[in-house]
Amino acid sequence: MSIDQKRAADIARVLTEALPYIRRFSGKTIVIKYGGSAMETADLKSSFARDVVLMKLVGLNPVVVHGGGPQIDELLGRLGKGRDFVDGLRVTDAETMKVVEMVLGGQVNKEIVSLINQHGGRAIGITGKDDGLIRARKMTAGQNGKPVDLGFVGEVAAVRPEAIRHLENGGFIPVIAPIGVDDQGQSYNINADGVAGKIATVLKAEKLILLTNTPGVLDAAGKVLTGLTHSQVDALMAKGVIAGGMLPKIECALDAVKGGVKSAHIIDGRVQHAVLLELFTDEGVGTLIRG
Repeated sequence: MSIDQKRAADIARVLTEALPYIRRFSGKTIVIKYGGSAMETADLKSSFARDVVLMKLVGLNPVVVHGGGPQIDELLGRLGKGRDFVDGLRVTDAETMKVVEMVLGGQVNKEIVSLINQHGGRAIGITGKDDGLIRARKMTAGQNGKPVDLGFVGEVAAVRPEAIRHLENGGFIPVIAPIGVDDQGQSYNINADGVAGKIATVLKAEKLILLTNTPGVLDAAGKVLTGLTHSQVDALMAKGVIAGGMLPKIECALDAVKGGVKSAHIIDGRVQHAVLLELFTDEGVGTLIRG
């Protein structure tokens, strides 16, 4: 078989393998948390945008929730403002909150929207403040047994999904910055994983996909674990196999599947077209968690 024939055969095999998944997920909502390493290089950004466009074109309804921590750090550094974190949460005073809104709601959100549109999609960027999409409440944390005021760091109190539904039904791809607002109109910086999980739950999404900087949940030998149930995850946490920075993502995934999302996926954002590989191939590229 010539090189061209082999390539054609490989393409045909991939399309054939993808067809049952496309049929199964057609019309379903897929919520994707986009951030970390997946946002760091031009190739990865482009592959993600193309994945999202293709999902929409074959009948799925992707909803993108993005982070932007490194971009916030960069601008704060240029402004000569320091960073302070407690248990991985950014302490956010009034000045920092202005930077967060500028970077997440402006720079990062519009870059993602533009890239998706360049690849043939119809993306519209919003924040949790638009149409009261994300109602927030102030979050507190503890350090050495004492409460710590995190400033304008919030958590999701409620999600009003009508705007997302209107965009989906109109053929658009919603791109959401994780900024919420309270009853007094105060803005809050909210963890993007948590926002994605809550939105997926309220939308009764088929899947929640969390892009990370690791291949997924790993066992002691470094092998990716997948097909995990709630009880299996609890056992792995008790043994200390799941620990550190993976814990919040696992908890987010578990909350989503307990809330009605069919499955949650923790996948490696450093792999080009990771979203398509997880959705439309038999092997996938990360950790699947189901109820």
